[in-house]
Amino acid sequence: MTELEKLRAGLEFDFTDPEVDALKLNAVKLCQKLNATDVTDYPAREKIIRELFGSAGENPVVLPVFNCDNGKNIHVGDNFLANYNVTILDIVDVTIGNHVMIAPHTLITTIGHPLSPAKRRKNIGVTAPIKIGNDVWIGSNVTILPGVTIGNNVVIAAGAVVTKNIPDNSLYGGVPAKLIKTLENDV
Repeated sequence: MTELEKLRAGLEFDFTDPEVDALKLNAVKLCQKLNATDVTDYPAREKIIRELFGSAGENPVVLPVFNCDNGKNIHVGDNFLANYNVTILDIVDVTIGNHVMIAPHTLITTIGHPLSPAKRRKNIGVTAPIKIGNDVWIGSNVTILPGVTIGNNVVIAAGAVVTKNIPDNSLYGGVPAKLIKTLENDV
C-alpha cells in the first residue's frame, strides 16, 4: 500500500510522504488565500471556503487566521462560524453540524503520533475522525483530540481539552473535559 492508501484505510502512515504532503500544501495555499481576503467581502470569502472545504451549508463564516491540513475532509452544516485563529487538522474527516460556533484559538485535530520513539522517528501518524453535532458552542482555547464525537446542544467551556465523546445536552469543561451540568434543549 502507498502511504496515502494507508492513511485512507486508517492505518499508521508516513506523514512526510510526497502524496500526503501534497494534500497539505494545497490546503496551505487556499488558507493563505482565505486569510488574505478582506473580512468584509463575504461573497469572496464564501467562495474560497467552498473551494477549501469538502462541503459547507448555508452561511459559512471563517475568520482569519484559519489553518487546516487538507480542507476537503472538513464538512460543515448551515450557519457555521470559526472565529479567529482556529486550526482544524483534518487528515481524516471532521464533520460539523448546523449552528456551530467555534471561538478563537481552538484546535480540532484528527492526527496523533505513536508513543514509540522509534515510530515517531519514522514520521508515523495515526488518525481518527471527529464528529460535532448541531447547536454546539466551542469556547476559546479548546482542544479536541482525535476520534471524539460531540453530541447536539453541547457547550465546551473555554480552555477544555476534549479527550472522549460528549453526549447531547451537556456543558463540559476542564482538562480533561468533564461534565459540568446537563443543558435544556429549547429548540
